[in-house]
Parts: sequence; C-alpha cells; structure tokens
Amino acid sequence: MRAIALIAAILFALVSPAAADDVSTAQDVIRAQEQAFARDDAAGAYSYAAPAIRQIFPQADIFMSMVQNQYAPVYRHRSFEFGEAQSAGDRIAQRVHIVDANGEAWEALYTLERQADGSLKITGCSLLKAGQSV
Repeated sequence: MRAIALIAAILFALVSPAAADDVSTAQDVIRAQEQAFARDDAAGAYSYAAPAIRQIFPQADIFMSMVQNQYAPVYRHRSFEFGEAQSAGDRIAQRVHIVDANGEAWEALYTLERQADGSLKITGCSLLKAGQSV
C-alpha cells in the first residue's frame, strides 16, 4: 500500500509542474488580452483568440465591438483576479473574479486550448454575475 502511495506521489509530482506551468501560461494569455482591452488595442486582444473565435468574428474591430457590448465587465473593470483553474490535456479552464466599473461582482470562466504551434489561445469566456447559477 505504501508503495502505491509513493508511486502516486511521484507521478503527481511529475505531472503537477507541467500543469502549473500551463495554468501560469494561460493566466499570462488572459492577462495580456485584458491589458489589450484596457489600451483599446483591438488587434492585440484579437491575437489571443482561438481560430474558432476568429471565424465567428473575422476582423479585430468586430471582435472588439462584441466584447464592448456583450462582455463589458471584461472590457472595463475595477478588478480582475484569477481564481481556480483546471488543466486537462491541451485544455485549461480558468475562473476570473471581476468587479465591474459600477462595483458589481462577476465570475468569468475562460477556456483555452493549446494550438498546433504550441501556443495557448482563448476558446471562450462565460460571464455570470456573482451568485447566479448556470
């Protein structure tokens, strides 16, 4: 039994750093997009969107307009703090706690996926007022 626990601990130690690195990279991508929104840098923000998002919104200005209108708390906010993250294979889900410009609390769930070139791109963002259920 101890041998199994030891093997499990070793395997977990070998897997955890990669998962932690992936989560850290995902947070860097989300933060970079958030900062691009703050600068009104449509091309910069759009560069972090996955190909499926880019198909739906084929130009950076169209993407930026969608974010401004449908994701106002992501676009402009008082605070933007990372919460729990989960990593499975090439996919990462990252929660973000947001307080919007009016002081209202929101929960965002970002999803990211590793691309063929090795980069992580944002595949989606679900946004709910804090305390609401899906």
